[in-house]
Amino acid sequence: MTLVAGVDIGSTTAKCALIEDGRIVGKSLAPVGVELVKDAERALEQALAEARRDRGEVRVVTGTGYGRFKVTFGQFTVTEIGCHAKGAHFLFPGTRLVLDIGGQDTKAIKVDPNGEVVDFAMNDKCAAGTGRFLDVCAGALGYDVSEIGALSLGARHPVKVTNTCTVFAESEVTSYVARGKDPKDILAGLYGGIVSRSLSLMQRVGVEPEVTFTGGVSKNEGMVRTLERRLALRVNVSPLSQYVGAVGAALYGLERPTGAPA
Repeated sequence: MTLVAGVDIGSTTAKCALIEDGRIVGKSLAPVGVELVKDAERALEQALAEARRDRGEVRVVTGTGYGRFKVTFGQFTVTEIGCHAKGAHFLFPGTRLVLDIGGQDTKAIKVDPNGEVVDFAMNDKCAAGTGRFLDVCAGALGYDVSEIGALSLGARHPVKVTNTCTVFAESEVTSYVARGKDPKDILAGLYGGIVSRSLSLMQRVGVEPEVTFTGGVSKNEGMVRTLERRLALRVNVSPLSQYVGAVGAALYGLERPTGAPA
């Protein structure tokens, strides 16, 4: 039996996935702080504890994500683009397009039938439409970000949120609140704007079924429903959507013998 680990250090969270014989046997997720090396170590230890495995049983550790070079105990590093493609294909073998919306960036990744990257487009210049964007806008409405997805489903007259800058969008949301607009309608307007920006990235690489939605924002039900309406197709969302990068990193580890160059 071969046990491998993928450690994904993102802008807001650290994730780890352990894979053994084609099964995910352990995982962990926690916020990152200022000491990313310690966050990476902690992610692995927590996943090992869940799997009831020892550190010495792990054959390969692969780092990925924004802070992948802080996974100093790993043997390899791989960009999150390739890891999300491979991880999405592992969970949904029919995946041809991955939309990943994380804490501070958005990626559209086109993949081939083997889960390899064909093309990608990325918005990393601004936090608009990301997890951070939703945190700020939820706060402006007086809600926790975990509450707003389901709340938005009751919208009747969605407003238009035109600003793509997080700071200006917050002001726009506050203005709508002052005018007495229903928070449900404001949230629906926010999701509509996010989806429009996401679709522009997706169209740059080519939209085709199946679409798999990954990253923390994929847990937001309102965002998922808005995306499905605009695409006119069902979108894959796994309960493991936040771990897709870590899963892909672990799978890369399976493909490389220990000691091979990164």
